[in-house]
Amino acid sequence: MVFWVFGYGSLVWNPGFEYDEKVIGFIKDYKRGFDLACIDHRGTPENPARTCTLEHIEGAVCWGAAYCVRGSPERERAAMEYLERRECEYDQKNLVEFYKEADPLQPFLTGVIVFTSTPDKVSNKYYLGPAPLEEMAMQIATAVGPCGNNRDYLFLLEKALFDIGHEEDMVIELANEVRKVLATLGNGVSKEKQLVGSPLKMPLKSQTQSYILTSQLLLLPKAVAMDS
Repeated sequence: MVFWVFGYGSLVWNPGFEYDEKVIGFIKDYKRGFDLACIDHRGTPENPARTCTLEHIEGAVCWGAAYCVRGSPERERAAMEYLERRECEYDQKNLVEFYKEADPLQPFLTGVIVFTSTPDKVSNKYYLGPAPLEEMAMQIATAVGPCGNNRDYLFLLEKALFDIGHEEDMVIELANEVRKVLATLGNGVSKEKQLVGSPLKMPLKSQTQSYILTSQLLLLPKAVAMDS
């Protein structure tokens, strides 16, 4: 027995289940976005967090990590039951092709499971949809749930994508906007946790964005067993 699952949010840095192999790569025709409400991990029903989901867009690419579970049906079932509890806000499971950087034209894996959500506010109560950058940043900066702050989820994703060598302009832009909100609120992350990274300037992939310091990428909170 074997199955593969693709992680593009918190699964990239915190899978939370026993796996046999982890492979860095990407899926095609999907774009990451912070359009899904989380009410039980990084937020509450009164103040939901914004977490990642995927939007189907032809030609898009989404980097992340694929995890393999091999062995008995019991191991596979245990991993899937854990993932379904953790990803409870996602109402779809799709099968996708997974690619590695060394061969971006030939799939490395087929039939990889990915959790997604229906992009419709009527049929999917957890779908928030897109919003202005400043509005999303304020929501992420202030949402808190049983697993911690919404902002830490964003900063950890920013760090995880940097670590695998595939930073994403949208994630960096949103994280920097959240830092501005935190500074305005007098709750800057630099006062809370130790910075990681070296103080080297690195350019964003988009020429329309400014430079950021690598040392600004993240403040690491303690890992949690469950996340979203």
